[in-house]
Amino acid sequence: MSNTVEFYWRPGCPFCMMLEKGLTKRGIEMVKHNIWEDKDAAAFVRSVADGNETVPTVKIGDLARVNPSPREVEKLLKKNG
Repeated sequence: MSNTVEFYWRPGCPFCMMLEKGLTKRGIEMVKHNIWEDKDAAAFVRSVADGNETVPTVKIGDLARVNPSPREVEKLLKKNG
């Protein structure tokens, strides 16, 4: 399983900024995907968010969460590790 945090976001999203800050504070590295610049990233988000482009969305291995807290991301990393 992968422990890579795939972080789906868009510019101007305050929830994205808050989650990114929380993950960075915890030392969690992430690969960022701007859904406004990457059509495949936007399609992935729609596939896990009931057809909506709701961000932040995080994917770790086969697990995806829409608008998770930093604590939820930590739990997913442990579960997937």
